[in-house]
Amino acid sequence: MKKETLENKIRFLYKYREGSHTSFSIALEAGANNENEEEIGYAHALEHMIFKGTSTLNEDEINRKLDELFGMNNAMTNFPYVIYYGTLYNDDFNEGFSLYSQMLTNEKISHYGFCEELNVIKQESVEWKEDLEQLSEDLMLYNGFRDERISKIIIGNREDIEKITVDNLKKFYDKFYKGENIVVSVVTSLEYDYVKNIIEKNLLSINPSLDINIKNDRFNGERTINSGIFKDVAKGNNGCKISYGFDISALNLREVTALKLFNLWFGEGVSSILYDNIRTKMGLAYEVYSSVKWEKGIEIFKIALSTDKASYKKALNIVDNCIEKGKKLDEILNDYELKKLIKRFKLKMSLELEKSIVLANRMAIYEILYNDGNMVFNELNMIYNYTVEEIKEVVNKVLKNPVVEVLL
Repeated sequence: MKKETLENKIRFLYKYREGSHTSFSIALEAGANNENEEEIGYAHALEHMIFKGTSTLNEDEINRKLDELFGMNNAMTNFPYVIYYGTLYNDDFNEGFSLYSQMLTNEKISHYGFCEELNVIKQESVEWKEDLEQLSEDLMLYNGFRDERISKIIIGNREDIEKITVDNLKKFYDKFYKGENIVVSVVTSLEYDYVKNIIEKNLLSINPSLDINIKNDRFNGERTINSGIFKDVAKGNNGCKISYGFDISALNLREVTALKLFNLWFGEGVSSILYDNIRTKMGLAYEVYSSVKWEKGIEIFKIALSTDKASYKKALNIVDNCIEKGKKLDEILNDYELKKLIKRFKLKMSLELEKSIVLANRMAIYEILYNDGNMVFNELNMIYNYTVEEIKEVVNKVLKNPVVEVLL
């Protein structure tokens, strides 16, 4: 992978891959983490409005061009970032990247379609809350991390959405859509200089620097966690959704990678200890899993499952027993089993990254999160040498004082 910082501080990541198509991502550290209490939902609403028109193209024209040029395209707002991405033929890269650039450099966010788009986001908010697994996670974050942005959903509640104005979004755009906040990643067989010239031609007009006060004001403060078991009731819920959250904000990169290896054994796949004990042996859940979310403003190890209301206490006990087994990993896992875990980890990563758009996204996101887009390849190649004892130490550092949400 090649990395270069352009004149206006945009970071350009390039990965050569043989093929007839190109995937690119434009990621900005302009997600929900950047919002203050009065700005909930701004990052996501701005992502929507980017597609509403430019000084030369209306929304219908943009949509027709997107369908014409791209095999796939999308955008997503997360807590630490917002990302715009797509895949298209090599021959169409110039035109397709120019289209995205026009949308992203369009400072004249208009009132056209604004009310309609807010209605779309309100409906999205309704559907978000109808997803009971998502609601269980949201409540776990709300109950356990109330002083943090993750305690509120990314898109905001209906009341938050109704407060958003065009002028609000313009101000948010002016604050955060700046060169040093932007990463462009491209996975392609096109030549490096050709790709770089297209990016510079289209994006060098972007102002390079964030306001110093904004930079100094972000992501400060120690984490306060309200651990314990919380019970909530959801209308129309015939079962029970359970979410555990463990703080992993104190881990370093090596420790997080160790935790990801542990997670393969603990909660990923049908041979995992969670799946085996809760579904295979006891039949208490259709789906049960764990995941590692190590991103700015999130940093959670999560366990999730669904069961029936009569069995939730039994399910909690089994999860707790699995956690205790995990803390004694050295009594269960030997060096041979660890080597198999590492092999499985690398295979899963390799399969994911076969898709060029996944690779482009991962490069850009890792550059935003860790200032190291190349980390995706270090992860794939597993540059660390682990022992079972080291992984056990990480597990014991993490698996304590959980926030547990029981949604009945």
